[in-house]
Amino acid sequence: MAGEAIRSGGDGGDDAVMRDLRQEARLTPPLADREEARLLERWALGDRQSQTRLVAANLGMVIRLAEARTEKGLPLPDLVQEGSLGLVEALQSFQSSGQTDFRSFAEQKVGEQMDAAIAAEAAAVRDAELLVTAATDYERTEVLLRRTLQRTPTEAEIAEKLEWSVDRTRYVDKVVADARRSHDEELLAFIEPDAIDPETFEDLDTLDG
Repeated sequence: MAGEAIRSGGDGGDDAVMRDLRQEARLTPPLADREEARLLERWALGDRQSQTRLVAANLGMVIRLAEARTEKGLPLPDLVQEGSLGLVEALQSFQSSGQTDFRSFAEQKVGEQMDAAIAAEAAAVRDAELLVTAATDYERTEVLLRRTLQRTPTEAEIAEKLEWSVDRTRYVDKVVADARRSHDEELLAFIEPDAIDPETFEDLDTLDG
């Protein structure tokens, strides 16, 4: 089924995954209104096969909505997977929603699920970028203060220079230390102290030891 096809995809396998999903959608006959209503009634009574049929019949809709969002930061298979979750949510909540048009209701839920996933991914990217910036600022400041003071600066001294709280300074220090222990090359590429030019940070005032 659709979920199994999506989960089986890996790096470089997105095209194959989507090819299989599109073929599955093409080969699944659409539901007549009466059949859809009957399946919804059976699903409400706990018939799992009805859910399978309803999900398969709406796979084309999920793919269409996913393709309309491919420029927003998530790979197409991920969008389809999120949309499939939204479709299941639509099935679970339709009876109590007071709505009468399942297809419109399902489209709304599928779109909302995809949009929420896109927003979460964008927030995660922003947080990662902010953390890299903070780690860079911390590492540069720590290196330059060590040179100035001829000793390891305290958390309070680093926090004062960066105008951060001590708690924030301690957290970023842990991020940098963890990155070095785990050889996080992506993060370390941005905060390698040997690449720091002291002249770039001449505005750092000398601290009395």
